[in-house]
Amino acid sequence: MDRPLFNAAAALQFVVNGQAGHGDADATREAIEAGLRESGRTGTVHFAAPGELSRVARDAAAQARADGSAVVAVGGDGTINTVAQAAHAAGCTMGVIPRGTFNYFAREHGAPTETADALRWLLDARPEPVQISAINEQVFLVNASLGLYPDLLQDRETWKARFGRSRLVAFGAGMATLLRAQRRLKLSIEWDKELHEVRTLTLFVGNNRLQLEQLGLGDPGEQAEGAAADGHITAVILKPIGTLAMLGLMLRGALGQLGDASGIERIVCQSLVVQPRQLMRRRKVKVAFDGEVAWMTAPLNIRVLPHPLWLLRAAQ
Repeated sequence: MDRPLFNAAAALQFVVNGQAGHGDADATREAIEAGLRESGRTGTVHFAAPGELSRVARDAAAQARADGSAVVAVGGDGTINTVAQAAHAAGCTMGVIPRGTFNYFAREHGAPTETADALRWLLDARPEPVQISAINEQVFLVNASLGLYPDLLQDRETWKARFGRSRLVAFGAGMATLLRAQRRLKLSIEWDKELHEVRTLTLFVGNNRLQLEQLGLGDPGEQAEGAAADGHITAVILKPIGTLAMLGLMLRGALGQLGDASGIERIVCQSLVVQPRQLMRRRKVKVAFDGEVAWMTAPLNIRVLPHPLWLLRAAQ
C-alpha cells in the first residue's frame, strides 16, 4: 500500500468515544478546538455514542481519505484500535490523542498524554509507517490473546466500574483473576512451518515493543531482528502452574523480568495459526485484542500485516 496523500492544511477528523453534552467530552472538544484555533488549523470533532464507534470511525476515515487528511483517535487503546481498523481499511493517515489508562501504542510512538500537548505534537507530525498485526481479520496494535487474558480483561472492566479507573485497580483485578485461574487450553499452534501441541493457561501475542520491554520480553532501546514492530510478533505461552508459581510470575511481570521465568515459553515469529483442540470445527473462541474482547471462529490466524498503518508522528 502506497503512502497516502496528506495535506497538512486539510481539516482533521477527530473521533472521540463519548457523547457530546457530557462534561468530560465537552472539555475534550474545547481543548481540541482551542488548539486548532491557536495553530490556525481546522478540524471536525465526531462523538461516538455507545455502539456507534466503528461506524463513526469508518465515516471519518472515508472523509479523511477524500480530503487527503487524517482521522485522529481520541481515547484509550480500544478506541485507537477501532480507528486504526478503519484507517487501515480506508488507506488514510491516522493520528492519536491518548486518554486511556496504559496508552501503550501512543506512548511507544512518542505522543504526550495530556490532550493539549498531544494536539500540539500531532499538528507538527507527518505520516510514518508503523507495523500493524491482525488476528483473523481484526487488527491489533498492542496485543492479542486467548485463554486467561481475555478473562482478566473482563474482570478488569468489572473492577473499574466498581472502584474507578487506575493502574492499582487494574493490578488488583489481575491478581483476582490469576488466583482463581483453573481453565487449561489444549492448542495446536503452527509457526515456522512446524505444528506444536501445547497446554497453556493463556496465549499472549505482543505487537508493541514498549509493553514487551516493560514485561521483560523485549529488547530495550534496540531495533534488533526479532523485536516487535520489526516485522515480527512475540508470542508468550503461559504453562499450567500452581497458585504460588502464578503469583511469582505476576511479580516478575511487574518487575519487568518475565523473560527469565521458567513458567513461560517465548516465540518470535511473523505469523502463527492457532486451533483450540477442545473445540469442534466452526465453534468460536473468546479472544482479546487491545483491551477489547470478542468471539472469533477458529482457527485463529495471527500475523503481521504486509501493509503498514500510516501514523502521524512528530520528529524525535
